Amino acid sequence: MAGEQLQVLNALDVAKTQWYHFTAIIIAGMGFFTDAYDLFCISMVTKLLGRIYYHVDGSPKPGTLPPNVSAAVNGVALCGTLAGQLFFGWLGDKLGRKRVYGLTLMLMCLCSVASGLSFGKEPKAVMATLCFFRFWLGFGIGGDYPLSATIMSEYANKKTRGAFIAAVFAMQGFGILAGGIFAILISSAFDARFKAPAYQVDPIGSTIPQADYIWRIILMVGAFPAAVTYYWRMKMPETARYTALVAKNAKQAASDMSKVLHMDIEVEQQKVEQIAQKPAGSFGLFSKEFLRRHGLHLLGTTSTWFLLDIAYYSQNLFQKDIFSAIGWIPPAKTMNAVQEVYRIARAQTLIALCSTVPGYWFTVALIDRMGRFSIQLLGFFMMTVFMFALAIPYNHWTHPDNRIGFVVMYSLTFFFANFGPNATTFVVPAEIFPARLRSTCHGISAASGKLGAIVGAFGFLYLAQNQDKAKADAGYPAGIGVRNSLIVLGVVNFLGLLFTFLVPESKGKSLEEMSGENEDTAGDGPDQQPSYNSRAGSVA
Repeated sequence: MAGEQLQVLNALDVAKTQWYHFTAIIIAGMGFFTDAYDLFCISMVTKLLGRIYYHVDGSPKPGTLPPNVSAAVNGVALCGTLAGQLFFGWLGDKLGRKRVYGLTLMLMCLCSVASGLSFGKEPKAVMATLCFFRFWLGFGIGGDYPLSATIMSEYANKKTRGAFIAAVFAMQGFGILAGGIFAILISSAFDARFKAPAYQVDPIGSTIPQADYIWRIILMVGAFPAAVTYYWRMKMPETARYTALVAKNAKQAASDMSKVLHMDIEVEQQKVEQIAQKPAGSFGLFSKEFLRRHGLHLLGTTSTWFLLDIAYYSQNLFQKDIFSAIGWIPPAKTMNAVQEVYRIARAQTLIALCSTVPGYWFTVALIDRMGRFSIQLLGFFMMTVFMFALAIPYNHWTHPDNRIGFVVMYSLTFFFANFGPNATTFVVPAEIFPARLRSTCHGISAASGKLGAIVGAFGFLYLAQNQDKAKADAGYPAGIGVRNSLIVLGVVNFLGLLFTFLVPESKGKSLEEMSGENEDTAGDGPDQQPSYNSRAGSVA
């Protein structure tokens, strides 16, 4: 028999949607707005970095970043994000969600500015400094994942919890969109302000000295949205679930939530102490009991996030290369450096506006109706279909008459990534694990995702670039590396579909019901703990 729910937690579960819900979404969501801006804006300036720092004097060809340097610049922030997710996820369960929340935001602000101030006398020194600061930027971004998800899940009511957590994550779409729009504005401004006769006479490889400011300004602007929400993050009270179930302070939990919900809540210290005394409620992450209860769940959340991010970050970070391969972005030799930034930013903004952002908000609208499992399964299935539809007849899509069709199909993969596993992999780990391990398990799941992103960022860059070069030398058509990349991504998405069957459905259930903490309060022995149906998420 399930134990009786604490009044303070029950009040949160059944609370009507109120202003504090939207405040929490905005405060947590602005962190994700910043995360997305900082992680994805680098893809718009990497070609500019090559023109500025790797142009060979006297050569008519624009400079390009060597593959290893390009992979490092694109991927080092992901390495930092992985480390930050593990560290801050663990710290969030040890010190509390609120105490760690401001630290991650401060780190993001400082390192965004520092990235734009990267210095050095030689190109390698500038790239090394940039990579150093972007690693620590990623470290701060990593902490935002488990903390934002956990805070929102523990504040939300069970009826609309999925939509609230997904809305926080949906701010990532606006961050990607903002990065593209700002790059368009800043490149347009510089192109108009510093237009020189040399641009009309010989645009090949031309790079104005002021182009060095463009990438620095784009990177530094990422500090602004994070800074404006710092005060409000510090004003948020600690979540009642952490205070009551982990810190064991029923009085403080009741006091904090009484102010938030504008109602009187009974202090149930005796019940909290009873929870603390139950051996079944104190198992650790590496215990057999955790493995029995949540082992398959953790495998499901880590594997699906890992596979999703291989595909998702490969597409985002290197879509400029794909668009160049099919001719949607003109060859670099036909544009000056500033115009190239504009063209890349315009293409990525169009994709974000037409597919990425709508996909996120379809999830927000439907996740508490369709359920997490159905949306994730649908997303992986459609991504698999569209990847193979692009890869198998690849030569058809590279024909000038069919490029619009390629862009439409490619955009649909982004739509179903976001109306699918890119959102649900973020939501579910914040709902199905015990409060004392929730942030840690979400951090592990998210870190697994970033490991996939690193595989995508480093592995697929080499696959696309080096195979294209090798095949071109052997006389094969251009773009064969991109085609092979799309085939591999299609297989990855299909594997994600299969692993989705390990993930439980949490729609309409309280956090304690999903984690089994209600059963712990009843004092049932280990043999009386709930068994979960991974597909339906029901408690037997």
